[in-house]
Amino acid sequence: MPVRPAAVVSCHVERPLDARVWGRFWDVLTARRGNLAIAALMRPPDPAAGEDEALWLRRARAAAASGPFGLHTHWTSPEHARPTGGEPAERVARELGWLRERELQATLFAGGGWYMDVVVAETLAAAGVTDCTATAFRPAYLPPNAPRIGVAAPARLVLPSGARLLELPSTHSLGMLARALVRRLDAPVVHAYFHDTDLIHPVRRATLLAALTALGRLRGAPTDLDTLRAAHADAPETPFEDVYENAPA
Repeated sequence: MPVRPAAVVSCHVERPLDARVWGRFWDVLTARRGNLAIAALMRPPDPAAGEDEALWLRRARAAAASGPFGLHTHWTSPEHARPTGGEPAERVARELGWLRERELQATLFAGGGWYMDVVVAETLAAAGVTDCTATAFRPAYLPPNAPRIGVAAPARLVLPSGARLLELPSTHSLGMLARALVRRLDAPVVHAYFHDTDLIHPVRRATLLAALTALGRLRGAPTDLDTLRAAHADAPETPFEDVYENAPA
């Protein structure tokens, strides 16, 4: 039976300890505009930055009880998402383990700055986590050949080990979603994403709320990312190297 057209939404929660940002995000998360359950992809607390682990855990557990929950890794610092050294996969494994030890199960992942490499992909596949780091568009701010993956629709990426990584790509930023709703929204699966910091800007917040309402009304099957990952467990396969950008300039 074919999967019905779907609409899902995720938020990259990058400032979960900022009271103002978290309050705005919590309001949107619990309101379920458009009957859409927003997936909270949360950046863990950074001990080097002195971030409050206990407060983070309270907020993360509340978010996980309200909808899909995932990990959003910033490899360098809270303000610098992409890696600048070290082994990126080691940090991902460490953060997934840290969450499990605290009885938080991340079913989803999005790499900060859209970063991905094959070792990170293998780590996610081994952990049974679905990836949302791929995009259906190339982020304009990335330099040429910055490591990333480009995928237009749900797919199972075939990794060098033979493992499969389910990919649910982000298809629309907030601005792209707003423009598409005005023109024509014809993608078979819409995965819109936004950042929690968008919500402290009045115009962006108003745009998001209106877009969520319209998206839920226009799509045939508003759903959530956990439901979508189950529906696409047998998505078409594609070799990782066919969608991975990292060739030398």
